[in-house]
Amino acid sequence: MWLVGDTYTFKATGDAFLLMEASVPPGGGPPPHAHSREDEAFYLLGGVLDVTADGETTRVAAGDFVFLPRGTVHSFRNPGVAAARALVLATPGGLGRFFAEAGTPARPGEPAPPFDPADFPRLAGLSAKYGVEVLEGSTV
Repeated sequence: MWLVGDTYTFKATGDAFLLMEASVPPGGGPPPHAHSREDEAFYLLGGVLDVTADGETTRVAAGDFVFLPRGTVHSFRNPGVAAARALVLATPGGLGRFFAEAGTPARPGEPAPPFDPADFPRLAGLSAKYGVEVLEGSTV
């Protein structure tokens, strides 16, 4: 799935957990947000991400693991020149339904299109439906 300029590939979905691989292009990543229903974790496979959680930013690289308990305000950005790749684990797994409804099916061999700010109201509404709070004034 393409979502906010990133590509997410589902590896395992269900009620217990969601496992997906994220490909985040340079400059990519979601706005600050918090999940009310899921804990989330990232394992970096390649590249670098600046992960901000509760106001503190940490640069993570391949082999690093980040755990974000539900309710933690967080975001990430790729400050590098190549795509960052991460395994993303969310538990429980209901967040997969958000990605399926909010995203666009990816087309093989094509990069994700950049985020269109005109799509922000639709994504904000879907976020609320799935227990994700996007911080007021955030932009993608």
